Amino acid sequence: MKVKICGITTFEDALFAADCGADALGFVLYPPSKRFVPPHVVAEIVRSLPPFVLSVGVFAQESAYEVCALAKQANVQLLQLHNEALFDFSYPTRTLKVARIASKDDVAALNSADFVLCDTFCEGFGGAGLRTPLTFFDGIDCSRLILAGGLNPDNVVEVRGMGFYGVDVSSGIESSVGKKDHKKVQDFIKNAKTL
Repeated sequence: MKVKICGITTFEDALFAADCGADALGFVLYPPSKRFVPPHVVAEIVRSLPPFVLSVGVFAQESAYEVCALAKQANVQLLQLHNEALFDFSYPTRTLKVARIASKDDVAALNSADFVLCDTFCEGFGGAGLRTPLTFFDGIDCSRLILAGGLNPDNVVEVRGMGFYGVDVSSGIESSVGKKDHKKVQDFIKNAKTL
């Protein structure tokens, strides 16, 4: 199972997560967020990452034009889009759509041909630490789904046998907002990837 560590704000946290085996690192490029990192800082961090670690820019309410501009400045490889208004544009970089899950019907309505990040529905755009009930995914092919929301080193083990393509964590491995607890990062990645 692939692991994305999101809400990275420092070079130290990025490098530690990469060294622990993270497949992707998420950088919030949405200015109102408490985990926002200026694009020029993201670009500096991305330049120092190992070659097989994917850099992901996280976007919420910007216009498509702003997304493209920020992504170019940050030099990220994948755009994670939390706002449905952004989905129908053509971007020069690969994108990952986020589905905000409130019910089992929301999961059933997903296009099984697409890779989708499934986050728990909340009033904001991610980072609330709320968890989607795993029963919503009963009988669903999860091989193209990435589960986010309320995960931590202890409960990620419950997800391992469900066939998800990957998991995404932010607040569940923090010592404070935007600062990763390195022991939790290490344990999360180990618990997610151990068969």
